Amino acid sequence: MSNGQWYPPEWPARIRALASGELTAATPRRAATVMLLRDGLPEQAAPGPDVHMLRRRTSMAFAGGAYAYPGGGVDPRDDDHLVRWSGPSLETWAARLGVGTVAEAQAVVCAAVRETYEEAGVLLAGPTADTVVGDTTGSGWESDRAALVARELSFAEFLGRRRLVLRSDLLGAWARWITPEFEPRRYDTWFFVAVLPEGQSARNASTEADRTVWIRPGDALDGYDRGELLMMPPTVATLRALTPYRRAADALDAAASQDLTPVLVEARMEGGALVLRWPGHEEFTRHVPSADAPGATGGGQA
Repeated sequence: MSNGQWYPPEWPARIRALASGELTAATPRRAATVMLLRDGLPEQAAPGPDVHMLRRRTSMAFAGGAYAYPGGGVDPRDDDHLVRWSGPSLETWAARLGVGTVAEAQAVVCAAVRETYEEAGVLLAGPTADTVVGDTTGSGWESDRAALVARELSFAEFLGRRRLVLRSDLLGAWARWITPEFEPRRYDTWFFVAVLPEGQSARNASTEADRTVWIRPGDALDGYDRGELLMMPPTVATLRALTPYRRAADALDAAASQDLTPVLVEARMEGGALVLRWPGHEEFTRHVPSADAPGATGGGQA
């Protein structure tokens, strides 16, 4: 493989099983992930924001060793009506995210804000609708964060305890990707963009990551193209979409114009070989050698 595209070796066998009816596609779990941005340092050779990325531990069952953004699955309590809310209405968010109810919209947005705090220590909330907390460090904050991770505390309870309002206006919905049908762990994931609040700092607060970095999207893509940084297609695609912006605020402003049509991989037979294709993202098209393709025999080239 000439780049760092994440491609599990067991995929061909799973695709065969799905095609033959031996494997039933799992229902994807809703999830949210956040591309947290900050403006680059003045001494950088070229303008552009940095993005906060984490490297998933190699022991992780899903995408081990891959670079990604803070995020995770929706918690059943993320749609709690007691969540203190500011920013666009839930009706507006439901329309933007393409979900049927305001409760679903709230759950996805809450998951994005909660997971960013759980995994990066950054909180998109404030005492009022037009303020944001400036410091989330200290034993008290860490105790609450640990309780959220352990699901001993709901996000609504956390916000209420701290007398904070969720700032949904600090988020912009950017993309939506769904894990392939042949993966046993599937996610319907909304990608958001946000700017690091003034006074706060990101850190590696996740037990699922062994490293975190602030990196320019172009530099991350260079590492991917050289095969040095392992990434999944959604991560690469969203990094490429960030490269035109000179400031973090510019990217946040551009979120409203991004296409949220769900991206789901297609698998088909072509000339005796299996072809994997992500619609609208042809760079990820993968030709599996015919020896690995469902129903194929003999050799071949990718």
